[in-house]
Amino acid sequence: MKKKYQNGFFAFGLVVLVIMVTQLDFAEVWRGLTNAGYWFFAVVALWAVLYVFNTASWWIIIKSGERREKRGERRVERGERREEAGSSFSFFWLYKITISAFALNYATPGGLMGGEPYRIMSLSPKIGAERASSSVILFVMTHIFSHFWFWLLACILFVVLKPVDVLLGMLLAAAFSFCVLGIWFFMVGYRKGLAVRAMGVLRHIPYIKRWAVPFVDSHREQLDTIDSQIASLHRQNRRAFLSVVLIELACRVCSALEIYFVLRVLMPSVNYLDCILILAFTSLFANLLFFMPLQLGGREGGFLMSVTRLGMTVSEGIFVALIVRLRELVWTGIGLLLIKFDRNTGK
Repeated sequence: MKKKYQNGFFAFGLVVLVIMVTQLDFAEVWRGLTNAGYWFFAVVALWAVLYVFNTASWWIIIKSGERREKRGERRVERGERREEAGSSFSFFWLYKITISAFALNYATPGGLMGGEPYRIMSLSPKIGAERASSSVILFVMTHIFSHFWFWLLACILFVVLKPVDVLLGMLLAAAFSFCVLGIWFFMVGYRKGLAVRAMGVLRHIPYIKRWAVPFVDSHREQLDTIDSQIASLHRQNRRAFLSVVLIELACRVCSALEIYFVLRVLMPSVNYLDCILILAFTSLFANLLFFMPLQLGGREGGFLMSVTRLGMTVSEGIFVALIVRLRELVWTGIGLLLIKFDRNTGK
C-alpha cells in the first residue's frame, strides 16, 4: 500500500479514536478499572487470541484460492504472472492487517467502510486486486454468516434454558426468522457470488448510482471474476468453506469469555451459557445500529436489555458495557499503531 494511503487510514482512525475517548466519563472509567482489576487485562489478552481465529479463517480463504489456481481449476488471465510472483506473505503479517482492519471498523460509521478497503489495499500488492477483493468479500460474508448462525443458535438456547412469555416468544420468533432469512441470503451469495448483485443494488440508489453505473459498466469483467472466485470456494472446496465457518462460529462462542471474565468480578457463580446469550442478543441489537461509530449507545443498550432480561441488575449491565468499551478502545489504538508502523514487507 502507498504510504499516503497508509497515513490517511491512520489519521482518520486516530481522529475518531480521540473523539471517542473524549466522550468517556473518566471518573466512571477509573471506578470500572479499579473494580475489574486484573480481569481487565485478561479481557484485553483474550482478543489477541480471538484475532488469531479471524486471521486463520482469512488465511484459509486466501490459500484455498491459491491452490485452485495452481490446479488450473480457476485461473485469472490478466496480470497472472505478477500475482503469482508477489503472493508471498506470512501469517503474522496477515494477523497485523486483521487487527488494524477491525480497529478501523470499530471507528468507522457503517463499519465495513473502513477496515475492508484497508484489507484490500494492503493485500492487493501481494496477490492482485481481484483475488484480494474476492478474499476480503468472502471473509466478510463468512464473518457475518457465522453471526447469523450464532444468533439463531442463541434463540434456540434461550428457549431451552429460560422461561418464555408471549411477548418474548414473539421477539424470539422474529429474531429466529431474521436469522433464517440472513442465512438463506448468504447461501445464495456463496453459490452465485455477491459482487455483481451488490453493485446492482447500488445502481438504483439516488446519488450513489451516478458513481455505481459507470463503475459497474467499466469493471464488469473484474466483478464477474470476483463472483466466480467467491462461488468456487463453496462449490469446489467444501472442506475449506466448512472450516472457515466453524472457525468464525467458534470465535463467536469463545468471545463470550469476555463477558464471563467481567461478570466474575460481580458474580463468582456466573453461568457461561448466560454469557453466550448476553453476547448474542447484545451483538444482534448493536449490529442493527451498524451505522454508529463504535456502535455508540447500541451496544450499551443491548447489554442493558440482555442482562436485565436474564435477571441481572442494570448496574451490572453498565459495568460490563464499560469494560467492553474500554477493551475496544485499547485494541483500536493498537490497530492504528500497527497501521502506522507497518512497513508492508509481508515478512
